[in-house]
Amino acid sequence: MDTILVLTHPADAGSPLSKASLEAITAGVKLAASLKASLVIGVIAADANVAASTPVPSGARLLSVTGDAFAQPRYASDAAAAEALCRTSAATIVLAPSGSRFSRVLAGVAYRLGGYIDTHITSVSSKDGVKIEAGRWFYRQRIESIISRSSRPWFLLLEAGTCAPFASASGATPAEEIKVELPAQRTTVTGVRAPAQDAETIRPDARLLFVAGAGWTKKQADGQTHTPEAAELILGFLRATKASLGSSKSLVDQHSEGESVLPFLTHLNQIGQTGATPRHPKGLSSCCHGEEPHVVGWRFISERRAISLDPNCGWSRGKADVVYVADAFQVMPKLNALLKSK
Repeated sequence: MDTILVLTHPADAGSPLSKASLEAITAGVKLAASLKASLVIGVIAADANVAASTPVPSGARLLSVTGDAFAQPRYASDAAAAEALCRTSAATIVLAPSGSRFSRVLAGVAYRLGGYIDTHITSVSSKDGVKIEAGRWFYRQRIESIISRSSRPWFLLLEAGTCAPFASASGATPAEEIKVELPAQRTTVTGVRAPAQDAETIRPDARLLFVAGAGWTKKQADGQTHTPEAAELILGFLRATKASLGSSKSLVDQHSEGESVLPFLTHLNQIGQTGATPRHPKGLSSCCHGEEPHVVGWRFISERRAISLDPNCGWSRGKADVVYVADAFQVMPKLNALLKSK
């Protein structure tokens, strides 16, 4: 009989569990129910109160590894904690959110335990209540693969946004504290440097994804480019809505081609062809053509809208729920003014 362990961690030091961790718990609950397997929740955090406040499914076991050494992500400490949780729970299936913290360490933990790991998992289910199947996308999110392994333990890193965050109305479950002997620490975290909130453009948990296309930097009706004005319009919209910013490949590639560029865009903003596949509830595209390489990046966006001057662009051919046939340079100033007035 399988034992399922869900590894979790707080969003930041001293905060509750991350949204991706709560989504992983939901996946664990569904898989445990279909397999009739035991479920264990493992928490790695600095503060023991994080484990005490963790929502635990009925009948599940709660394990925790806490202490100041686990306040910040670090390979040596996180790997030791994850290994201890796996050994204590005797887990055969280990689920974890596919964030930077666990993606950094779980391959090493799988090796220590003689197990196997698969990443970028978007679905986990059981076939006939026995065989476990994990799904993921390949080739720019065009091909879905179903993976099954008989070897154990099997580690699965789950993509964010594929499940609803878990919430439990049941009472608190006492956590079993696991003691971990850490190796000598060779690194010290002295602080965190982060950009100002207004300067941040990538927000994975934002309700809205705003995507800028290459049309923002092309010649407009007056025969001139207006890149600085485009930058102000886009940043003004992001500040007002707290949306996340995406970009088409053609726009972020312009920097290497010597063309006029938006100064705050990097390849980290790119979605679509060879880029990321976001999972925001809503998306608004502007100055993008809406052809397949771009639309592939929007596969998991629930509601799609676009602003385009071309009524025959790809967005208008059944790829968007709503298309505003208008000039983004005229629409965005009015939209920003409305948002500012509120």
